[in-house]
Amino acid sequence: PGSARRLELRIRLFCRGVLLAGSRRGDSAFWLTRILKPWPMVNQARLLYIIFGPVSSRDGHVVWQKMIEGPTDESSLKGLADAIKLLYGTEAREWTADDVISLVDELSVVPQEWLMENNARLLLLSGNSICFTFLASKAVNGRAVELARLMVFMVLVCEKDLYCMDWAVKMMHKVCKVFSTPWERNNFLQCLETAFARMLMDMLQAVLAGERDEEDSSFLNLFHLMNAQANFHKEILYMAMGNSSST
Repeated sequence: PGSARRLELRIRLFCRGVLLAGSRRGDSAFWLTRILKPWPMVNQARLLYIIFGPVSSRDGHVVWQKMIEGPTDESSLKGLADAIKLLYGTEAREWTADDVISLVDELSVVPQEWLMENNARLLLLSGNSICFTFLASKAVNGRAVELARLMVFMVLVCEKDLYCMDWAVKMMHKVCKVFSTPWERNNFLQCLETAFARMLMDMLQAVLAGERDEEDSSFLNLFHLMNAQANFHKEILYMAMGNSSST
């Protein structure tokens, strides 16, 4: 990645301007499948990033470090999210749900492991179905700690990007139903609260250590996470009290 910047740009412009320029989703799904399917998964993820990933506003070249260096915005992830939704849709018949989830997993380490907040933001932009399928796959495979940490970052993104927090609560509730035993579900909930506590402590430590930049991002991150945790638990209380009232 990044070693042939002019070639990457030519591939991006050709694929977007010629093969994927049609307005019909079925045509776009067909050509995107033809572009990606002949390659191993790691190459599919890199090609997806070349074609739909963020580019420099100065020279138009692919910015490979964007997801690694810091939290990014929706505009940098929208192209990737739209492509993932296209492959997950009914038009892309050669792709199974497992194929798309594996591609998303592989994409999150291109060219190195992304910041978890950027993973969470990509999942939210990709839509409810993909988001749930991705989270459920981690639940089924016993990756409760990783799932809990990702869920916390999704709550943080909801707070930062002004999504309804009850969406995050409903998604958590839906994921809890995937666990086959009460112990697994309770373990995940414990991991979720532990992840909140550890992230708060890490951010507080950064503030106390005086790790500040021009935007004072360490304090701002702590502010957002504290608000996110409060609003998330408020929605859980609303749900719990509503259920108890109805019974």
